[in-house]
Amino acid sequence: MGVVIQTFKEQQRKDNPGPYKFQRVTERQLDTVNNDGYGNPVNPVGLIVSTFRPSDDATTFQFLVPSNFFAVTSLNQISEIAAIVVKDDALATESKRLADEVYDALMKYAIVHHPKYGEVYAFEVDGFGNAYFMDDSNIPSLLALPYLDGVAKEDPIYQNTRKLVWSEDNPYFFRGAAGEGIGGPHIGYDMVWPMSIIMRAQTSDRDDEIRDCLRMLRDTDADTGFMHESFHKDDPMNFTRTWFAWVNTLFGELILDLERKGKMDLINSI
Repeated sequence: MGVVIQTFKEQQRKDNPGPYKFQRVTERQLDTVNNDGYGNPVNPVGLIVSTFRPSDDATTFQFLVPSNFFAVTSLNQISEIAAIVVKDDALATESKRLADEVYDALMKYAIVHHPKYGEVYAFEVDGFGNAYFMDDSNIPSLLALPYLDGVAKEDPIYQNTRKLVWSEDNPYFFRGAAGEGIGGPHIGYDMVWPMSIIMRAQTSDRDDEIRDCLRMLRDTDADTGFMHESFHKDDPMNFTRTWFAWVNTLFGELILDLERKGKMDLINSI
């Protein structure tokens, strides 16, 4: 965990770009990084650079907001474990101090005004005032913030953000005859990722919304009995990855969580 914290601090890029850069020869734009591998410039405001998204696509503005929220959650957990379990007060203090710094920077730089939805969390920012209005299905995502204990479900800014990302105002939201959900540039236009549908259910308190998600997940498995990486919004037989362990695991977790919440009747109602 000391190495994790060291890496986080290096990627705050307060004094220099740090030791990490990445470039390779590829026809895919988001498989390599501009500016000699260091990416677009960031203003060192306390946020942590993520050169790549969890989808493996390069970021545009390198302060990836969902990942910074997840870092805050994890740093607070490190602090708690260090203090209570391993009795390492120095690690506990360092973790908590960094968590607070990143959280404060998120509150200052990650909340932006959208002309339709009001205050929302941006997907990516650079600390210079630039922000990207979108969400990607892969976790950490904006949609998944309560799942990651990044924000409360009831947080009004999250609720505004949730409305934005689950709509055509998110450039990577797709709706068709077979289903609807968030995708991303990793697969491209019109491909919905079941992971986003699972996260919509995991972050909902509405039985009707959860039921719709379960029905959509059931009806878009291309009769394989498994979740896929993505499916075409109009044709679930057009999908990517016959076997995708990450999303199958998340689906199993969703069912177990619903059972623990006493919602077996809801599951069986579809």
